[in-house]
This record gives sequence, structure tokens and C-alpha cells, in this order.
Amino acid sequence: MSAPHHPITSSTVLDADAAVALLEPLTALVVEAGEAILAVRSGTLAIEEKPDGSPVTQADLAADRVLSDGLARLAPNIPTLSEECVGDVRPLLPDTFFLVDPLDGTKEFIAGRDEFTVNVALIANGTPILGIVGAPALGLIWRGAVGHGAARVSYGPGQPAAVEPIHTRPLAAAGAPWVAAVSRSHPDARTDAFIAARPGAVRQVLGSALKFGRIADGSVDIYPRLSPTSEWDVAAGHAVIVAAGGKVTDARGQPLRYGTGRHGFILPDFIAFGDPAATP
Repeated sequence: MSAPHHPITSSTVLDADAAVALLEPLTALVVEAGEAILAVRSGTLAIEEKPDGSPVTQADLAADRVLSDGLARLAPNIPTLSEECVGDVRPLLPDTFFLVDPLDGTKEFIAGRDEFTVNVALIANGTPILGIVGAPALGLIWRGAVGHGAARVSYGPGQPAAVEPIHTRPLAAAGAPWVAAVSRSHPDARTDAFIAARPGAVRQVLGSALKFGRIADGSVDIYPRLSPTSEWDVAAGHAVIVAAGGKVTDARGQPLRYGTGRHGFILPDFIAFGDPAATP
């Protein structure tokens, strides 16, 4: 069972400086959660099935405990919604809360691939204002605070972290073909048709929230997901992309909102753009 989470009952309004001040300690917390995942990976993996049929491992739960305890310590007045405690939470959330996926890409993790992430977002009034996407097996973190820029952090055992400012790129820069991130584990016909309608688009298959990070650092132009997904899969990457100069909308070009009462915390669809001038 997952560790208890502090209840989703109260709300704290943060100013921009207070939110940015959380970036470094939250980055350290994401690194710690990643270490917990990798520790499990080195041993025997037990896999269970959630009520919705999706897999969960002791790595998901170990990372969830690290994040739950750490967020309660760092920001005790800000509630947390994690994928691993969603059954205990009402759909309508306070104005300010953390939205967490302790291990995004569990299927990739189980398959022995490195394409899994730890996602932490800070939501204010339905909008992600800060996000961290950590890829522990790759030694990479993408992070950003909206209005304060984004960065990619490279780290490894015994090495000082290297922090590099990042920015999205203009769509099809210098006449190059669009590079579209597509899901390794969740293909769907609508998304495939959307990409096929962009002549010359090149598909880059990636797992988990790595797709958001690659848009934020200018490696990829667009990530359409025109099938339902959960809010905690998207929010951290959403914040990082916006902080890096891009945008994330629904399939009609309208803003995405989080914690507003949708059943099951499901987003019907979204499109992440590196170029903020792009349209669906």
C-alpha cells in the first residue's frame, strides 16, 4: 500500500517567487524518488494490477512514499494528488496543489527500458505553474517555472549536476520536417491521422513524459495525444514546455485545466507544441 498523503482539503496561494524557490528542493526530491525506483529495478520486480487494469510495481509505491513524505515536509500547507492515492480524493481540488505521477511509464519500466519518468507539477487555479520531469535511468531532469524559464539538468553518481537553459524551437525550423513525438505504449488512430496530415512529419517514438522534455529542449516539435490520458501524466510536462516557450492545449486549441472536477481526472486529448504560434 502507498504511504498516506496529507488530505486534499486546504489551499495555499503562492506568489511567483515562492513557487520558484521550490524548484531546487523539488528537483532534489525527484532525484531521490528516482533513486528509489532504480533500487527496486536492481532486484526482483513484483507486478500487480490496479482496478483499471494498469500495472503497478513496488517501484511506483517506493517513489510515491518518497514524494509524499518530501512534499509534506517541504510545503505542508499545499495538498498533493498522486496517481497512487487517487481513489481517496474528490475530483474538485483546491486552488493550489501538487499533482504527481511517481513513475510515469510503468510499462516501459517493466519492459526493462529506460524511458520512464518521475513527474511533479504545482497547479495554481487549474494551471500548471511549475513542473519537473525526471528520467532517473538517463540521468536527466527537465524543469521549469512558467515565466522564469526552463532548464535541463544532467547528473550522475559522483558528478556535479550540469544545468543548461533550454528553449523550444520554431516549428519546422529552417524548413526541416516536423518531428512528432508518439507514444510507444499508447498508439491511437486519431493521433496517427493528425500526424499523417502534416506532410513530411517524422515520428519519434518515446515512452512516458520524455516526450514533453524533448519538446522543451528543442529536439521535437509537437506531441499530439488525441485519446484520453490522466492529468498527472501531462501536468509536469505542460509546465516545463510553457516555461521553455511552447504551449499545450486541447485538440481545439483551448487551454487545459487541471483539478476542475473531471471524472477520473481524465484529459480527453491534448497537443503540446514547441512553437507557441502553431495551431491544431
